[in-house]
Amino acid sequence: MDLLTVGTFARPPDDLALRALQPTLGPDRALLGGGTWLFSVPQPHLAGIVDLTALGWEPLRADDEGLTIAATTTLATLADVDPAAHPAWPAVALFAGCCEALVGSRKVQHVATVGGNVCLGLPAGPMITLAAALDGVATVWGPDDGRWTAPVVDLVVGPQRTSLVPGEVLRSIHLPARALRGRTALRKASLSPLGRSAALLAGRLDDPADGSGFTLAVTASLPRPAVLRYAGLPDATTLAADVAALGDGEDGVGGGWYDDPHGSPDWRRAMTLLLAEEIRAALGEVAR
Repeated sequence: MDLLTVGTFARPPDDLALRALQPTLGPDRALLGGGTWLFSVPQPHLAGIVDLTALGWEPLRADDEGLTIAATTTLATLADVDPAAHPAWPAVALFAGCCEALVGSRKVQHVATVGGNVCLGLPAGPMITLAAALDGVATVWGPDDGRWTAPVVDLVVGPQRTSLVPGEVLRSIHLPARALRGRTALRKASLSPLGRSAALLAGRLDDPADGSGFTLAVTASLPRPAVLRYAGLPDATTLAADVAALGDGEDGVGGGWYDDPHGSPDWRRAMTLLLAEEIRAALGEVAR
């Protein structure tokens, strides 16, 4: 789609050029990663675009501390990470499943970026699900040459809303080795086989050496991501009660059950409870 209000286009060639540009960025200028959403709908508020694709950020960097994913990494790059190449990190198997939950063609996956999916802040954003389930921590560059970090689950505060302000740039997401050593399970519900996620949940059971903790990320059925954590695998009753509490009532941790054409709140609640139990049962089998 043509963006007829855009009058300026900047393509910083390196980090220094981007840093120099950041103080000038306002709400009328968009950061371009892949553009699969940016160019799909009218953007009448935009006067300029800043293209990040020439920065040359290393897509993936693995070390003893975990895996760092550049914001400009494409979903195809992440999906193609071979779990067999990282036997110590079973959670790598979650990458492809989350990328496929986007329900985009392979062509879209070769363009759409991890950072763009997170910063868009859609409830059904699968990169948000991935980062929430694996304790992803975002590194953000501020316009004053500073930087700060925050859990990705806290970065997204509502539908298409994040805590980022104009001038701030998501640089990367770090997945700690402890989380990557866990076993994972992913479940999705939608109104049609190729429909947008109405409930997208990912669970992680930590390696016994790391304490056997259980983490459940609940997304798509809530306006913002929510994470439940337990010292060990919870029983079915406890998990169901905690999941229900995320969306029940105006003050639910997740902000109430989401309502849009992709699913009613009551149906989303029922499917979220069902998928949470499926994940608990699946990871319980792994633990035996």
